Amino acid sequence: MPGTGAARVLPMWVLPTWVLPAWVLLALPPSLAQPLPSGRRWVTEKEARFDTTYTDWVGADLINIYAFNHSVRRNRTEGVRVSVNVLSDHKDLPVLFVVRQKEAVVSFQVPLILRGLYQRKYAYQEVSRTLCQPQTKAEVETQHFYVDVSTLSLNASYQLRVTRVENFVLRTNERFSFNATAAQPQYFKYEFPEGLDSVIVKVTSAMAFPCSVISIQDILCPVYDLDNNVAFIGMYQTMTKKAAITVQKKDFPSNSFYVVVVVKTEDEACGGALPYYPLSKNASPDEPVDQHNRQKMLEVMVSPAITSEAYVSSMLFCLGIFLSFYVLTLLIACWESCRQQKRKGLLAAMDSPSLDTASLLGHARSIPDSFLGHAPYDSYGYGSFGNGSSGSTEGVTDSMGSAEVPYGYVGERSLENVAGRPRLDSLSSVEEDDYDTLADIDYDKNVIRTKQYLCVADLARKDKRVLRKKYQIYFWNIATIAVFYALPVIQLVITYQTVVNVTGNQDICYYNFLCAHPLGNLSAFNNILSNMGYVLLGLLFLLIILQREINYNRALMRNDTHALECGIPKHFGLFYAMGTALMMEGLLSACYHVCPNYTNFQFDTSFMYMIAGLCMLKLYQKRHPDINASAYSAYACLALVIFFSVVGVVFGKGNTAFWIVFSVIHIVATLLLSTQLYYMGRWKLDSGILRRILHVLYTDCVRQCSGPMYVDRMVLLVMGNIVNWSLAAYGLIVRPNDFASYLLAIGICNLLLYFAFYIIMKLRSGERIKLIPLLCIVGTSVVWGFALFFFFQGLSTWQKTPAESREHNRDCILLDFFDDHDIWHFLSSIAMFGSFLVLLTLDDDLDCVQRDKIYVF
Repeated sequence: MPGTGAARVLPMWVLPTWVLPAWVLLALPPSLAQPLPSGRRWVTEKEARFDTTYTDWVGADLINIYAFNHSVRRNRTEGVRVSVNVLSDHKDLPVLFVVRQKEAVVSFQVPLILRGLYQRKYAYQEVSRTLCQPQTKAEVETQHFYVDVSTLSLNASYQLRVTRVENFVLRTNERFSFNATAAQPQYFKYEFPEGLDSVIVKVTSAMAFPCSVISIQDILCPVYDLDNNVAFIGMYQTMTKKAAITVQKKDFPSNSFYVVVVVKTEDEACGGALPYYPLSKNASPDEPVDQHNRQKMLEVMVSPAITSEAYVSSMLFCLGIFLSFYVLTLLIACWESCRQQKRKGLLAAMDSPSLDTASLLGHARSIPDSFLGHAPYDSYGYGSFGNGSSGSTEGVTDSMGSAEVPYGYVGERSLENVAGRPRLDSLSSVEEDDYDTLADIDYDKNVIRTKQYLCVADLARKDKRVLRKKYQIYFWNIATIAVFYALPVIQLVITYQTVVNVTGNQDICYYNFLCAHPLGNLSAFNNILSNMGYVLLGLLFLLIILQREINYNRALMRNDTHALECGIPKHFGLFYAMGTALMMEGLLSACYHVCPNYTNFQFDTSFMYMIAGLCMLKLYQKRHPDINASAYSAYACLALVIFFSVVGVVFGKGNTAFWIVFSVIHIVATLLLSTQLYYMGRWKLDSGILRRILHVLYTDCVRQCSGPMYVDRMVLLVMGNIVNWSLAAYGLIVRPNDFASYLLAIGICNLLLYFAFYIIMKLRSGERIKLIPLLCIVGTSVVWGFALFFFFQGLSTWQKTPAESREHNRDCILLDFFDDHDIWHFLSSIAMFGSFLVLLTLDDDLDCVQRDKIYVF
């Protein structure tokens, strides 16, 4: 017989029953067996050696058994690998190899048939399997194992080789390179050293394809190391060029585990194309395909993960950063209080009335600009338009008075009866419709709001009780939305995390696996912890607004003239809504990062849309308090935005029809909003709209070429339309894959455009920006720049397959705990908080200016 080693040939009828495996007796029906002329079947048993290639043949009447023995040491693990190559081409009658060990049996046939997508079959002639190594309690033990070869074919030749696996046990921080194929998987053992409780298994490859699977399995037999069973136990993830799995010692009772690497039969799971499946006229659809040399070179390294001390220091770092803002706010409040006391003493010495002005917390006092030597606001012009208002120098607007005081034009009222007015009126019996439905008031609105040059007094005419109730609804509505939105979200992400932990399928969630630190049942605690800033700074902003409102209400109760009649009207409902939205952004972003994937992306973006929308509404409300949108219409529009966001992500990728419809809706919405802003709401969308549009075009463009009546508004709206039409064209032409970010970019671009216009017009109107808002603007702009830099690093993306997403994974960059996206969370929360402070303090310079001298733009 070919090969080396002692051999015995025995007739099958002579052998005792234990020599014949049960599968031999059951697998040889009489119709297929080809007995020898004597009518007997034979079993050949050979004493075999390692690192020797046995070229042999087997048939229906012959079974070959190879007996191996090797020494196993308790403190040393060696891997044993069986490699076979069937030289004969009998696909219908494969050769069966059975490896019998002390505690396990491994069997496989050659050609090895593995199935792919749509039940495609792939055949492999060369197969290699690593044997599971049973544990031993003795210091040295000799163990035997047998390789049985059989077939139903008349004559099948093959090659058999058994070798010891070098570097079967992986060492910490040492790289090891190896090759693997779909029929030749590899696995290695790692043992936790003393004092190490957690490690990161990193597998890399220079080639993206073929697609492979990395699995972490407990030390059990058998080891699941084929494409069709690797997902049965343990943790696993698909891989192109990078893979990383964090393994904790507490999850493995034996303090060791196997790292299994399997090459898949197809690349579709990793984003690759399906292979060409050849089908000839004579071939059966079930005919297996030979994939030839589908091989991948990989490198594995096991590195220590961070210690528990790193968790503690990182949490303290987060708390320290954001609690420092509380300390800074407290210091500023103390500084303003001291400054207030000094100015009180100065004013008392000069026998002058004290004036309330707004600081960060809204309780500092200041001396009027005319007293300090600055030019008084009486001489301010509106850019090139001069005074622009028809009001007298001593007239003020009674925006905070009761409804019994008759409304008049600017300049017709004085400060009389201010001291005798009620301090804080009840909100229970006042509705906005009590005024808007009166014909004379409606006529008055048409006259006032269509003036060429408006001041804040013209748009702050409604009763303060009406507006206070109107803007409080913003806060209560968003609080209600937050509760109903957050509870099912929390339940859903807990379910996601449970599924990941139970199934071990790490392709469900798109983490940055190179910097994903688990804690308890959470797989990426660092991505959750970094959202703390949104919650803490949102809460701080709410406390600042609360303090401002308390100080403002105290001023009203003192019947302070400047609180009643000067400055931008104070309405805090939108500010409360903004602070709540910031806190909810932190909570929902944390929920999203419990298991970030394609199905829950909207958790992370919904309140971003709300924040952008609320900021634009607040900026518009500053000088248009009477005509700002109601909470119901505002949240309805934001709900439509979120609806389009979901539809765009689900159906928009590569869908031309969707992009055409969305672009048309975008442009039409821009035109409608432009008309609403230009005419201050004094227009109607009805059946006569086209006739009125043609009339305006005819009178203003055909009969006489006249410029726009509201030049500044026209400039803003023209720029806004250019930006939005350009964004619509970009979306229609490029059709970006990340529709959610594209939609958010539209909102942010419009917000920035309006904010820039507001700043320019404020300076152009002769107003100034005080120190605190100026510092906030500069600091926030810098922080936003750094935040966007880290945001665009793109450490993962659910727009690709999980394996492709992992190609973007990177190591931690801060405290060995936080990655680039965590830095984005830190900086963006600070930047949003700073942006809110800008909106809060931007018009503090107007707190001593009468409202008929504050221009609307």
